[in-house]
Amino acid sequence: MKIPHKHQSYQQLITQHLSILKKLQYDTGLFAASDKHVHTGYDKSWLRDNFYECLAFEVIEDWDTIEKTYNALLAIFLKHEDKIDYAIAHKPKHRHQYIHARFHPQNFDEFWEEWGNKQNDAIGAILFKIGKLERKGHRVIRTKDHLRIVNKLIHYLSSIQYWHDEDSGMWEENEEVHASSVGACVAGLKAISHIKGVIVNENLIKRGEAVLSRLLPRESEKKFVDLALLSLIWPYDVADAAQRREILKNVEYHLVRRKGVIRYKNDYYYNKNPDGYSEEAEWTFGLAWLTIIYEKLGEHEAAKAYLKQLLRTETRKGVPELYYSNTDEPNENNPLGWSESMFIIAVHDVSHRHMHQQHQAKKA
Repeated sequence: MKIPHKHQSYQQLITQHLSILKKLQYDTGLFAASDKHVHTGYDKSWLRDNFYECLAFEVIEDWDTIEKTYNALLAIFLKHEDKIDYAIAHKPKHRHQYIHARFHPQNFDEFWEEWGNKQNDAIGAILFKIGKLERKGHRVIRTKDHLRIVNKLIHYLSSIQYWHDEDSGMWEENEEVHASSVGACVAGLKAISHIKGVIVNENLIKRGEAVLSRLLPRESEKKFVDLALLSLIWPYDVADAAQRREILKNVEYHLVRRKGVIRYKNDYYYNKNPDGYSEEAEWTFGLAWLTIIYEKLGEHEAAKAYLKQLLRTETRKGVPELYYSNTDEPNENNPLGWSESMFIIAVHDVSHRHMHQQHQAKKA
């Protein structure tokens, strides 16, 4: 595969987009979802977006950036510990009683307006990465306070009964039992359970696994295919081989478009059609997601094909959140931190293997 002539090398491309992504980080360590001056509200910090934005720094082994962000995330939970304690003692009945999805990036306050604030996957995601980082020797749990709040997040997932709790999921919309949310929690509980001082009841994991076995390859009762399902393949790795094949087949057949991957059929968000149907927005990071997954599965030709398609989503500002259906017009959330991070990982993973092959050929 050839990189477009405007890029002298894979490394130049990665460096360029790391610089864009780094500009979205506040002094506290949290990342904005998009440009800090954007008028869409994406100057705020999402728990989930910070998880995905940090993944790019992991592939380049910038552990300082990652540890700074996770220290800030733990500080958020500590600031709102009383709320978490209440949710543990009394199963939440109302959305505002759940841990919120968005926080002020500098003072860590919650934003109180309604925003589909039941998003269980975000808690699973953070536990997942803390567990993985700790096992690699990168300290995130540095104090007794950190250890206490991590254990409380586990109790929180137990209290809300994540395995059958109807949440708004990755897309912050309709409340259902989402496979992508249950899977994130299962992955998080598994990863964090290996850390000294952290206690996870095995039944808490098994309940989630049982629900996944019933739901997959569907996302929910109402959605048989959804872009969010790719998270169960990577990074969470909780789908088995048969489930993985079905998820990929369904996503590719029903959701892949020219400039991205639609989130699900009849998605009304940034829908070009006034009636909200059949003109779904095309999300750029979907192409990066497929590139990463196929590269990790060893299906290199598929990975190269999706990377080639992904590279066409770049703009002068960076990689946007999405393109309007069947157009070259991105929305205003440009660059989107999540898109930038996934773009970097996709380029890194394919280029790393490509350069390794070249090196091996020269040795031969």
